Amino acid sequence: MFSKSRSQLRIMARDPVLLALVVVIFVAIAIFVVFPLAKVLIASLQVRGAWTLDNYGLLAERRLYRTALANSLTVGVLASLFSVFIGYVAAFTLTRLDVPGKKILHLVTILPIVSPPFVSAVSILFLFGFNGLITNQLLGLQDFNIYGFHGVLWSQVFTFAPIAYLALRGVLASISPTLEDAALNVGASKWQVFWKVTFPLTLPGIASAFLIVLIESLADFGNPLVLAGASFPMLAPQAYLEITGSFNLARGAMLAMVLVVPSLTAFAIQRYWIAKRQYVTITGKPTASTSKIVSAPVKWLLYGIVLAFAAVVVMFYGVIIMGSLTKVWGSDYTLSFDHFRYVLTIDWETVTDTLLVAVVTTPISGVLAMLIAFLIVRRNFPGKCALEFGSILSYAVPGTVIGIGYILAFNGAPFYLTGTFAILVLCFVFRYMPVGIQSGVAVLRQIDPSIEEAAQNLGATTLQAFRKVTLPLIAPAFFSALVYGFVRAMTAISAALFLVSANWNLMTAQILAQVGSGRLGVAAAYSMLVILIVLVAIVVINAIVTRMTRHTNNVRF
Repeated sequence: MFSKSRSQLRIMARDPVLLALVVVIFVAIAIFVVFPLAKVLIASLQVRGAWTLDNYGLLAERRLYRTALANSLTVGVLASLFSVFIGYVAAFTLTRLDVPGKKILHLVTILPIVSPPFVSAVSILFLFGFNGLITNQLLGLQDFNIYGFHGVLWSQVFTFAPIAYLALRGVLASISPTLEDAALNVGASKWQVFWKVTFPLTLPGIASAFLIVLIESLADFGNPLVLAGASFPMLAPQAYLEITGSFNLARGAMLAMVLVVPSLTAFAIQRYWIAKRQYVTITGKPTASTSKIVSAPVKWLLYGIVLAFAAVVVMFYGVIIMGSLTKVWGSDYTLSFDHFRYVLTIDWETVTDTLLVAVVTTPISGVLAMLIAFLIVRRNFPGKCALEFGSILSYAVPGTVIGIGYILAFNGAPFYLTGTFAILVLCFVFRYMPVGIQSGVAVLRQIDPSIEEAAQNLGATTLQAFRKVTLPLIAPAFFSALVYGFVRAMTAISAALFLVSANWNLMTAQILAQVGSGRLGVAAAYSMLVILIVLVAIVVINAIVTRMTRHTNNVRF
């Protein structure tokens, strides 16, 4: 093993720039991923500087903590089940059935992904709150309480069902209908074909989607903070309240570490077990994509479920638009631009802060993700597995844990970064680049390495080959990395809430503050502005990546 490592190092030493790059990436991951998590673990094991397990003993002693853990797990499992059901029905309907309006329904279904994570919570308050349009104005209910279990569950289902839909869409689209036709030809009923052929082939995708939503639900911070209420504690907001309300970092760190266990477990299962259990059904022969196993009544029933979810999406965003353009929701629905005027004048600095953080974060996150993906797939060096694990570790950890870790790690020697612009950028870069890494790895494994080797034989260095040959070829993954980095930098809340300051504030933190103070109209205006900025940014990023790819087609060294 040591001789193999020495051999790999000698090969890398022939390209000093590449060797330096690997070392810099290792150091960066150690400082900005591993070090903060280690600080959280250490803080959870100390009381007034002494090592102890007393903080974890509070889990057995305090009913509040046990209840918060049980509530988080219950909501996570149920939200995952409902989200996967909706996502499966939507993916099956829009990929396998001949129904009208597929493109528009696809766009509407994924719209919640590009909006702030707790837009659904604000919409639920507009519709079902004490002054809700449905509960108060239409039904005349004066004491309807949306806070607690039901509010959190349905806000998470609305938020995460599109993620399950995207995870299942590719799985269902790749199943050849000829398999179903063969089963029908030997006498199986339509239900038997679905249950014995189609459904088993999608089980890995279902399990993967369930675990992804479970991770997202456990890490969700905004929806529980807005809708859980005092009577329904959950782990992520409780860890935040221990730090900001009780000023008890040790207990907050302990709750954060408890939250890490189910999240990391689900992530490990999803990545290392489910990912290896895929069924190949693509034969290379062109086939029709329409399934024959669904009768007309069932087809329209499934289509009705998809339309119902799309209608909920439209309704939720419709009330956000209405709320941002009315004087006082629930009492005065007069058209007004006061909320936007407040955002664009009095609090314009928050908008510029958020844009600057997102604009700086996006290219760093995208390029770094592609470089790491390139190293993982194309190069052998000692510690490659550790690099891969460390680079994606922050994605598996809830944002609350990351935020607490950055406070503990960078609020003293040797790193004084708390309250600065740099800590926000660094947090977002290392928090959200794993998605870009995985996209890059998936695409690179489909590209013949001889293309890059040919460039190097013509005199290109490793980095020149990456920049002029590999990067244009993996443009779709690069685009995904850039878009994801920008969207998350614009909509992040769980980690960001610990890191904002008087000098650098973010729009998502302001949305949460406005909801907390009862100014839902201003919160809606902020939400609309975030969504508009994100949609414009996606178009701009697409244009930039397309232009970059076109201009680098003619390779010269």
